Amino acid sequence: MSHTNQIKLEGVIPATLLAFDKDFNINEKSSRKHIRDCAVIDGISALTINGHSSEVHACNFEEQKRILNFSLDEVGDIVPIINGVYADGSIEAAKIATMSEQNGASALLCFPPQSMSMGGHLRPEMALEHFKRIAGSTDLPLICFNYPASGNLTYPFETLLKLFETVPSIKAIKDWSNDPMLHEKHIRTFQNLSNPVNVLTTHSSWLMSSLVMGAKGLLSGAGSVIAHLQVQLYRAVKDKDLDKAQKVNDQIFPLAQAFYSPPFLDMHNRMKEVLVLTGKMDEAFVRPPLMKLSAKEINHLKQALVLSRI
Repeated sequence: MSHTNQIKLEGVIPATLLAFDKDFNINEKSSRKHIRDCAVIDGISALTINGHSSEVHACNFEEQKRILNFSLDEVGDIVPIINGVYADGSIEAAKIATMSEQNGASALLCFPPQSMSMGGHLRPEMALEHFKRIAGSTDLPLICFNYPASGNLTYPFETLLKLFETVPSIKAIKDWSNDPMLHEKHIRTFQNLSNPVNVLTTHSSWLMSSLVMGAKGLLSGAGSVIAHLQVQLYRAVKDKDLDKAQKVNDQIFPLAQAFYSPPFLDMHNRMKEVLVLTGKMDEAFVRPPLMKLSAKEINHLKQALVLSRI
């Protein structure tokens, strides 16, 4: 069942995890349970699947299609589903976009192609071509995933403005600029365009600050574990209740510090282990090259959980 007409790209949007078995096959039963656990949280706007948090880099096209289908089957009548479009080539990205719409997704989260990582930010026409091909293959609203300003996979400010002008189906940006000054500029500029583009922050390591700047929502892998706290924080900021926001943020802080510590690539690995520690997932397997966390680090996550009181 598609929610295309109702989806609002704002508010709290968790990005879900994906369960595997010991042989690294998708554990559908466990994944469905996790997706349902996230979908029934009061106050979320949508769910994202086939993103970083569900190890999309390690899932082929057929697996991504299967994940979309069982996610829709499990919770499609409860919440809109945003599907990730993760591909190094624009033709493949367009193929994923077409499949997503045909199968019932409500919006698309478009990742920057890794093929642009060696200087693509200096060729804005590459970003334009990529998004034009995706937009040409689907009527679904698009979310542009903007990577850190310090790296070569970012879309510079002027490129983003050109993108929004050229591809009007881009309705939101998942902002990971990692630069508070630029992030605030994005919020103030993009949300006030004649065809507004909502800023969905993914700065989960400094979420409260980001929301206070005025982001219209958040799209975050940490929502796979603490969406209920994210909803409370989002509502408190919206209500201008600073005292409440700070109290919720005090609960989020220990886990955010644990999730986003170096190496950053283990953040979703850590989230999976926390689901095991809280009895919400039976086992935490990740596909290589990601590796199982050490007992020492899992113990550190246990301590963060105690401090967060969840």
